Amino acid sequence: MEEEEAAASNSPALPEAFLDFLKHNGLDPSIYTATHSTPRYIRVKPGCEDQIESIEGEIKCKLERVEWLPGFYSLPPDVHIANSNAYREGKIYGIDAASGAAVSALDVSAGDHVLDLCAAPGAKLCLISDLLDDSGSVTGVDVSRHRLAACRTMLQKYALGSRCRLFVADGTTFSIIPMSNHADSKSCESGLEENVTFKEWTSRRPWKERKQAARIRKGGAVHSGTQQPELIYYGCQSGVVGLKKSELYQTFCDSQILSCGYDKVLVDAECTHDGSIKHVQKFEHWGWDTLQRRVLDAERGDSLTALQLKLLTNGFRLLKAGGLLVYSTCSLTVAQNEDVVKQFLEENYSAELLAIDAAENWPCKSGRMPKTLRFDPLTSNTSGLFVAKFTKFAI
Repeated sequence: MEEEEAAASNSPALPEAFLDFLKHNGLDPSIYTATHSTPRYIRVKPGCEDQIESIEGEIKCKLERVEWLPGFYSLPPDVHIANSNAYREGKIYGIDAASGAAVSALDVSAGDHVLDLCAAPGAKLCLISDLLDDSGSVTGVDVSRHRLAACRTMLQKYALGSRCRLFVADGTTFSIIPMSNHADSKSCESGLEENVTFKEWTSRRPWKERKQAARIRKGGAVHSGTQQPELIYYGCQSGVVGLKKSELYQTFCDSQILSCGYDKVLVDAECTHDGSIKHVQKFEHWGWDTLQRRVLDAERGDSLTALQLKLLTNGFRLLKAGGLLVYSTCSLTVAQNEDVVKQFLEENYSAELLAIDAAENWPCKSGRMPKTLRFDPLTSNTSGLFVAKFTKFAI
C-alpha cells in the first residue's frame, strides 16, 4: 500500500483539460500512475538465449521470460541496458511487449515479403527481420530521413539488414513492390529511364548522391509526397543489387498488386502517443501547454486521423490478395483507432477484419469494435497500444 501511495505521489498531476480528454475517450486516468510498476522489455536475438545468465550478470538483474511472447523478457523499469556488452554487441534490443504483439499478429513466416510503412524508430523492423530469418524481405518506409537513418543504424548493429531496404518516402503514396516480383511483372508505367545499376551498398556514396541528399536535408527532414522515394539502404540479399533504377522505381497497376504485392504489411501509424505513458509524463517537463498543442488540439486530431486513414488505405493497396495487414497506434483514443478502422472498412469492400487468434493468451482486452485489441499498463503491464488485423480479398 505504501509503495502504491509513493508511486502515485511521484506521478504528475494531470491538467484538467487532459482529464476531460480521458473522460471523453472513456480512459481511466490511473493508467498514468502505473509507469513505476510497468516493466521495460527486451528481445533476445535468436541464438543468444543460452547467454541469459551472462546478460543478467552484466545488467545486474534477473530477466523474467514473457511467457506469452517468444524471445521477450521483462526487467525493472529503472534498469539500463545501453552500457552492457550484450546491447553493444547486438544480442538484445529494447522493444515493448505490446509492440512485439503487433508484429506477432502479422504471422510473419519464412519467405514473406513484408512492408513496414511507418518504420522509425526501428525496433519492430528489427523484429520482423529476425522472424524472416534467411528468406523473404522487409521494406521499411518513413517520411523522416534522420529517423529512418536511425533504423539503418539499428539494422547494421544487429546484423539484420541483409534482406532489408529502406526508403525515405511518404507512406500515403509509396508504391514500390517487393523486389522478387519485378522479374515476373511488366509495369503499367516506368517512372525513370535511368540505366544506372545498383552495386553492393556502401555508406560512402558518390558525390552527386551526397549533394542531392544534402539538398533534401536543407529543405527539411520531412519527405514530400511528390518526391521520388529515396533509397538510403539496401542489403546484399534484398533484391536491389543488380537492378537498374528504372526497374526499382517502376510502378504497377492495382490489379497487378493483387498478385505481386506484399505478403504482410504493418501500419504502425503516427498518432498523439497518449497511450505511451512515459511519453505523456514528459509533458510535465516540456510544459502542459505543449500537451494541449500536440494531443488535445482538435484541429491536429482531425489532421492525424485523416493521415492515419490514408496510411492504412495505401498499406492495404500494396497488400497482395490473401495477405495480412496489421494497423496499430500507441493512442488509446477511439477517433484514432476504432473510428479509423470503421471508416476504412466502409470504403474498402475487399477488406475483412480478422480475429487475432494468438491473443487468446495475451494480457489485453477487446477494443470497442469486435476483433480489435487494446493494451494498457493496468491490463497488460505494457505501454498502451491498439491493434487491428485485416486480410484482402480479390474482387
